[in-house]
Amino acid sequence: MPATPDPRTTTASGADIRVRFCPSPTGLPHVGLVRTALFNWAYARHNGGTLVFRIEDTDAARDSEESYRQLLDALRWLRIDWDEGVEVGGPHAPYRQSQRHDIYADVLQKLVASGAVYESYSTAEEIDARNEANGRAKQLGYDNHDRDLTAEQKAAFRAEGREPAWRLRVPDEDLTYVDLIRGEVTFPAGTFPDFVIVRAGGVPLYTFVNPVDDALMGITHVIRGEDLMPSTARQLALYRALIDAGVTDFVPRFGHMPLVLGETGNKKLSKRDPKADLFLQREKGFIHEGLLNYLALLGWSLAPDRDVFSLDELVAAFDIADVNPNPARFDQTKAESINGDHIRMLESADFAERIVPYLADAGLVQPIPTPEQTATIVAAAPLVQERVQLLGQVPGMLGFLFTTDVAYEEDALKGLPANAGEVLVASVGALEDVPEAEFTAASVQEALARALVDELGLKPRVAYGPPRVALTGRRVSPPLFESMELLGKAETIRRLGALVAHLG
Repeated sequence: MPATPDPRTTTASGADIRVRFCPSPTGLPHVGLVRTALFNWAYARHNGGTLVFRIEDTDAARDSEESYRQLLDALRWLRIDWDEGVEVGGPHAPYRQSQRHDIYADVLQKLVASGAVYESYSTAEEIDARNEANGRAKQLGYDNHDRDLTAEQKAAFRAEGREPAWRLRVPDEDLTYVDLIRGEVTFPAGTFPDFVIVRAGGVPLYTFVNPVDDALMGITHVIRGEDLMPSTARQLALYRALIDAGVTDFVPRFGHMPLVLGETGNKKLSKRDPKADLFLQREKGFIHEGLLNYLALLGWSLAPDRDVFSLDELVAAFDIADVNPNPARFDQTKAESINGDHIRMLESADFAERIVPYLADAGLVQPIPTPEQTATIVAAAPLVQERVQLLGQVPGMLGFLFTTDVAYEEDALKGLPANAGEVLVASVGALEDVPEAEFTAASVQEALARALVDELGLKPRVAYGPPRVALTGRRVSPPLFESMELLGKAETIRRLGALVAHLG
């Protein structure tokens, strides 16, 4: 008879849906972790449900307060908010595992009383020896030897100074569930032996505390990475025991998102890959709307022919059942392109405000810009908003506006035509005739077109290259005539003359 899902599996929907994001505070936040947070957040918001944010920090050797603070920084920058959890509170506090040891001890005692767990004294060496003696492969691990120890045997082990671990009695039957993304999955009986949930000395393991927290916090839907799918069998077994012990009355639904692969090969995107570093992506100039849009595409899509959408559109359309189970590949170029699309969707004033930290980090403006710097930023922002994909590209594009010492890039000088000096001199002559009060982009363009295109017979691409390098030091810059207007007549002419002098 085929196995069937546990009839006590939750049927929660709509506002009754409760999901969680429960990272360990180890290392820097990475994009795979953010996608997990995003999908849980979008599913909760789409259904009007609840997102719980808790911290799994029971590994004292690896967990750090710095990493915890970085997780908070990451979610706040991304505007992923949560309804219960750390820094917010809620009815199931505390939301850090390191503060819940008494709770785990109480649940363990309930499982002991129900007969779901038992004391185990076998060491790794003893297990290996028994397997070898019985002709059983060592990789099969524990042989359920301690299930039926007598009181006398337990006392003898304790007399030796041994402390017991606690193992769950795994049911000798198939375990089946219906994955929210992958459909029905069955783990055959005997797939794994009785497993430790609490180590000797009372240290609870992930396989215990994670489902216990989900059970006590009423989590109805567990949405996580495909790499955690093997642990689902153990969690299903533990949930049966938790229900029998009265800790909870339902089994949550599970959904396992596809792996995120690196740009080449078929390996999971490494946490050490720079592209996986969330803060490095932020430093490069991703805005949260653009990065979240791209991460949503790693397994999900709004429509077959549409890659760019707002977060409101994501929430309105998102259903975990629509996630593709096949691996998704992280493509930095596409991510940056989508980010550029979102940059262009910003209001000009919003864009101007967001580029300030990047200009400040480059030493171009004060952290809180002066009124003069602010005016320049506001005026210049529209000139580059259409041209950048990352906010980190803005200082290179606008730096010339905040300095009088133009540094000429080598490739810009090499790209100058042989008659660059003549072009620059003619430009100075033309601009000197433009009245100061009329030194606008339109007037400047008209004067330069007449002097360089009409009179010298130059093509615009050749004509305007030398003035561009003179003003900005770069081959690529914001629109030339608007840049001249921002610099003003005197500074524009000075810079044109400075390049003439530099060229000798």
